[in-house]
Formats: sequence, C-alpha cells, structure tokens
Amino acid sequence: MRKKRLHFSFLSAISVVLLLSMGMTFVISHNRVNSKEAIVSSEAVRPVALAAPTSYAAQAPAILGASTANSAQAAAQPRAEAGRAASSSGATAAASSAKPSLLNAKTAAAAPVVYRVTAYYLNVRANGYSTSKILGTVKQGTELRVEKVTDKGWLRLEGGGYVHGGYAKPVGASAQTAAAVLKRPAAVTKTDAMLVKAAPAKPAVMRLAPVKPAKPSEPSQPKSLVKSVSGLSVAHIAEIFENTALEGHGLEEEILAIEAEYGINAYFTIAVMKLESGNGKSKIAKNKNNLFGLNAIDGDRYNKALKFETKRASVRKFGQLISKSYIGKGYTTIEKIARKYCPANPKWPSLVTKIMKADYRKL
Repeated sequence: MRKKRLHFSFLSAISVVLLLSMGMTFVISHNRVNSKEAIVSSEAVRPVALAAPTSYAAQAPAILGASTANSAQAAAQPRAEAGRAASSSGATAAASSAKPSLLNAKTAAAAPVVYRVTAYYLNVRANGYSTSKILGTVKQGTELRVEKVTDKGWLRLEGGGYVHGGYAKPVGASAQTAAAVLKRPAAVTKTDAMLVKAAPAKPAVMRLAPVKPAKPSEPSQPKSLVKSVSGLSVAHIAEIFENTALEGHGLEEEILAIEAEYGINAYFTIAVMKLESGNGKSKIAKNKNNLFGLNAIDGDRYNKALKFETKRASVRKFGQLISKSYIGKGYTTIEKIARKYCPANPKWPSLVTKIMKADYRKL
C-alpha cells in the first residue's frame, strides 16, 4: 500500500511539472505573437504617420537594434522628398517672380516712343509712302507717339497714320532707346508673346490725341511772304505740272517736303523752278537736272551751273539754300530774295508773282 502511495505521488509530481512547463511555453508564445502584431501594425502606419524611430522601440523593444536602421531610412526618404518638393516649389516661385521682370522688359520694348516734329509743317499720311493720302498736318514742336519705324524711314503713329522720319526726332529718354526699341526689336518667343498679351504695359507718357482726318486741303492764295503755307497737295502740284517738261519726275513730294521742313511756300518753289528752267526745257535742266539755275553765272552759265543726280535733288538743294542763306538772313519776301538771287533782272519778282497767281487760278 505504501508503494502505491509513493508511485501516485511520483506520477502527480511529474504531471504538475509537465503542466507547468506547457503553461509557460504557451504564455511566452502568446507574448511573442502579440509583439509581432504590434510591429506589423506599426510598420503599416509608418509611411503615413512619419513617426520617429523611437516609437518603434516603445512598441517592440526586442527588435530595436534591427528596426532603428530601417526606421531612420524610411524617415529620411519622406524628408528627401519633402526637400525636393520644397526645391521645386522654390524654383516655381522664382520662375513666377521672374515673369513680371520678363513681362516688363517685353512690354517696355513694345511701348511707343515719343518723337517731336522738327519741320515747319509735316504731313500725316494714311500709309508709309510719299504718294499716300494726306490725313492732316502737324506743326513744328508737336509730339507724336511712334509705334514703329519702317524700313524706308517712315514713322508709324499710335492711333494711325505715318510721317516721314526725316522730319521728327526722339524726345528725351526716348532718344536713347528709339533705335533699339523700334529699329532693332528684340526677338519675342511664343511664351514671351503670351506674357505680353496677358498683361500689356501702360503707356509711359501721356497719350496724345490721334490725328484727326483733315478735310481735303484747299489751296491758299499766294503771298509775297515766302515762309507761309500753300495748302497744296501732291494732286494739286501734279495738276500744275500737266503738259510741261516738269511732269513725271516725282517733284511734287519733294516740293511739299521742303515746305514742311523749311516753311518755303510751294507756290514760290514752283514759280522759281518754272521761270529758271523754262518749264523744265532748258539745257541746264535737261542735262544737269538743275531746275533753278543754281550757280549759273552770266557769261558761262552752262559750265558753271551745278549738276545733280536727279531733279529732285536740285529741289532739295534749293530749299536748303533759301532757308539758310535767304530766310535765315532776313530775306523773307519775294522782293527781298530777288535782290540777292537774281539782281541782274529787275523784273524777276514780278515774273515769279505772276506765275504763282496763274497756278492758283489753274486750280
């Protein structure tokens, strides 16, 4: 009986030991599973929460050594991406800040340049050529806003119309930029053009009233005062030259040009031309294109007379001569000019006046 009790006690002890061993294994295994679940859960949310590596150590101390490196790398990646995003954002901001400067540069280049009229009177034409329709006239000192200079030297005005560039000069600061802005404009890319179109520049100076189309000019009655307005047009002068040797040489525009620049009445220029060249038929007029007998001294008129490449060139020379050597020195009427221009012929002033009146009646 005693042996049976010892045997039972031995078996009971073994059973208790086995049960205790199994229970400890289950608890340890269970704890490990819970730890792994916590790690997996932490890894799943790490890219979103961008948690610091120490959070993983708090959740899973057993793998701190292995997870710290991985966590640092994972945390560095979002920082690098954030840095690149910031850099990209900075570049975009810089580009945005650069746009106004580019826009200002392009629109400044497109802004009109102010010119001041230097001629006594200057015709404003519909297009940039000498035979174009005259829209009106502007007086000496008038300021014009110019958008462009054509290849042939005509100035295209803001609001419409053209004037010849030889009779107007850039004003103030415009003089320094006129050539670069108008004659040699910078190339504009498609992007630049879009920027300029999006925000056009405001004019740098006060807008001038556009030239109003004038009524067809009416010829004025000829006067003894040489520096005066004739009211003649290209068509009027062409009509005066009909059936003469002066017809067809393009003299009309040049005659009006010296009236515009120097104020010399076109009637006077035409009358002197007709008188001195025999209506364009004289030998000097035909062979030397000298329509005014310039430097044709008595005794050897032909050989001493000046020679010109074209008849228009002689008109230009006449205008310069009368302006500088006659009007500029007080010889302002036909009678006064006659004393110096043709002292040998006392009838010269009356002959010139007679031709002027006849031309006026013809119109």
